[in-house]
Amino acid sequence: MKNRIIFLVAFVGVLGGITTAIYSSVTKPALPPAFQPAANPYSSAIYAEGIVESAQTSGENINVYPEVAGTVREILVSEGQRVKAGDTLLRIDDSIQGATAEQLASQAQAAKAMLDELKAEPRKENLEVADAQVVSAEASLKTAEDTLQKERTAYEADPRSVSKDALDDTINAAAVARAALEVAKKQDELTKAGAWIYDVRNQERQQHALEKASAASDALLAKYTLRAPRDGVVLSINTVVGNYASPQGSYDTYTQGSDPLIVLGSSPNSLHVRCYVDEILVPRLPPGSAMKAQMSIRGSDVKIPLDFVRVQPLVSPKIELSDQRQERVDVRVLPVIFKIEKPANVNLYPGELVDVYIGE
Repeated sequence: MKNRIIFLVAFVGVLGGITTAIYSSVTKPALPPAFQPAANPYSSAIYAEGIVESAQTSGENINVYPEVAGTVREILVSEGQRVKAGDTLLRIDDSIQGATAEQLASQAQAAKAMLDELKAEPRKENLEVADAQVVSAEASLKTAEDTLQKERTAYEADPRSVSKDALDDTINAAAVARAALEVAKKQDELTKAGAWIYDVRNQERQQHALEKASAASDALLAKYTLRAPRDGVVLSINTVVGNYASPQGSYDTYTQGSDPLIVLGSSPNSLHVRCYVDEILVPRLPPGSAMKAQMSIRGSDVKIPLDFVRVQPLVSPKIELSDQRQERVDVRVLPVIFKIEKPANVNLYPGELVDVYIGE
C-alpha cells in the first residue's frame, strides 16, 4: 500500500513537470510597441534634442518678476488665460508705499500753493494796510511838527514859558515821526513790489523737487502692480495670495529655488522648437535657407515638419535640458530654432522635450 502511494505521487510529479515544460516552451507573440521610436526620415541627418517653447523673436518665454518685494495681495489671471499688453496680472501689498506717495503728493501741492501765493503778491489787503500806515505816519509827523512849532515860538517869545528839555524832547519826537514816515513809505514800496524774485525762484525749485519726488514715489507705487508687457498667454503662475514675493521671484518648496511669479508665452498655436546641436555636428549643418527638419513627439507616432527660423549664434555648455547648473560639462551645443505648424488634434505644450532630425 505504501509503495503504491509513493508511485502515485511520483507519477503526478512527473506529469506536472512535463506539463510545465510543454507550457513554458510555447513562444508567445511579442506585444506591438505603444508607439514607434523616433527614426531618421532623411538619407543623412543630424539628430538633436529639442524643447518646445513659445514663439518669440528672441529668448524663450517672458518671465515676469516684480521689481519690489512684498506680500502677494491679489492674482487677477489664471493659467491658460489670454492677456493683452497692459492687463493687470498681479498686485503686491502697497499700503506703505501708497501712504508715502500720498504724503509726497500733498507736500508738492503745498509747495505749489506757496509759489502761487508768492506770485500773487501784493495782496489788496496788504496794500491797503501799507497805505494806511503811511497816512498814519504822516499824521503823526504833522502832529509832532505842529507841537514843535508851537513850543519853539513860545520859547523864542519867552524862554521861561517852555523848558529847554521839553523843547529838545519835542524836537526828537518830530525827528522820530519823520523817520517813521520814511519807514512806512519804504514798507509801502516793498509791499507794492511783491515777492522777491529770489524767494520765487527758491520756491520754484522746492516745488520742482517735491513734484519729482512725488512722481518717483508714484512710479514706485505702480511697480506693486504687475502688468502684461505684451499680448500672450499665461503659461504658469508660481505663487498664491499671501506668498512673499521678491525681485528674485517666489520661493518654490519643491525645487528649493526661486521661480518667476508669472510666465507668459505666445499663442498656443504659435510654437517654436529650440534644438541643441552638438558642437562636433555644427560643421555639418546646412545653410538656414536650405535646412529641413522633422520633429517626433515622444510617446506618440506624431511627426511634424519644421520650418527654420534662426540660429542663436552662441555655442554654450550643454546644461539647458538637464537644468543641472552646477555640473561640470565640456560638451557645448549650438541652439537652432524652428517654427512648428501645430496640428489641430495634437497636444503640444511649451516645455516638452522632443526628438529632432535635421537633414544634411
